This record gives sequence, structure tokens and C-alpha cells, in this order.
Amino acid sequence: MEDSGYIDLNFGDESHFGLTPNVPYAWQSKVNPILLPAAKGKFLNVVGLMNRKNDLFFEVNETTFNTDKFIGQVVKRTIVMLENSPIHRSKKFMAKIKEWKEKDLLVFFLPPYSPELNLIEILWRRIKYQWLPFEAYLSFQNLKERLSYLLNNFGKLYDIKY
Repeated sequence: MEDSGYIDLNFGDESHFGLTPNVPYAWQSKVNPILLPAAKGKFLNVVGLMNRKNDLFFEVNETTFNTDKFIGQVVKRTIVMLENSPIHRSKKFMAKIKEWKEKDLLVFFLPPYSPELNLIEILWRRIKYQWLPFEAYLSFQNLKERLSYLLNNFGKLYDIKY
């Protein structure tokens, strides 16, 4: 139905980015070690809706997202696929589903423990493990700038093939 233009299908999720680099594996020599800064503190929280055409609707905040923030993102006439995180199952969120349905916005939940079915998870993984350079972690301001650049250029300079 999405391919025929009958519906818009988006995958939604939240992710956070902090000054601790995400490095799943790294080999280094004792002579020339890879030095990565790591600092606890502020986080950038991103909530997004993404479709298979690499259209991304997002909001970045330095505060945590709650149901009110996520509800504010879901304004487009569409179908939204979500995982079963607590923010998506809160009483406030569930109360909005009937209202959204009346506006032809349908929310479907993916099976529990199935992040591989949520396409936006691929985006978060690419940003954290491939696209954010080590220099992004030198300061919080640098992280904000690099993340903003990546998110604003997704679908143009950065994309994902499905």
C-alpha cells in the first residue's frame, strides 16, 4: 500500500547520544593506541519518524523525551510502526490512539524484542557506529553540531538502502 501511494508508512523511535563514543569493536597496538575521550554528563535525545524513502522527521532535545514530546511528533496522516518501549505504552500515549485513529493516523506495535523490524534502528546504529566521527566526542557542542549535520543531511548525503 505504501508503494502504491495509498498510505505513508513511518517507523518511529527515540535514541540518545552522549560524550561516550559507541565503539563496538576496536583493535589497536600498544605503541599507537586509539585514544577516545569519554565523559558522562549531558545527552542529546532524538525522537524520529522515518520512512523507506529516507524521509526523516525528527526533534533533538537536551532533556529526556516523555509521552508529551513523542505525541507532538505524530502529526502527519500516516501509519506509524513502534516498538513496545514504556514511552509508547504509557496511559497518556494509549489515550491518544483513538484520537489519532479518527484522523486516519494508525499506530501499530512491533512484536516485543524485535528491534530488527524497526527500520529507524538502522539509522541510529549507522549514526552511532559509522557516521559520527571520533572528533564529535571532543565536546558537547561538537557533538550537537555533528549530529545536527547528520540528521539534516539524511536522505541527501547519508542514506540507507532497504
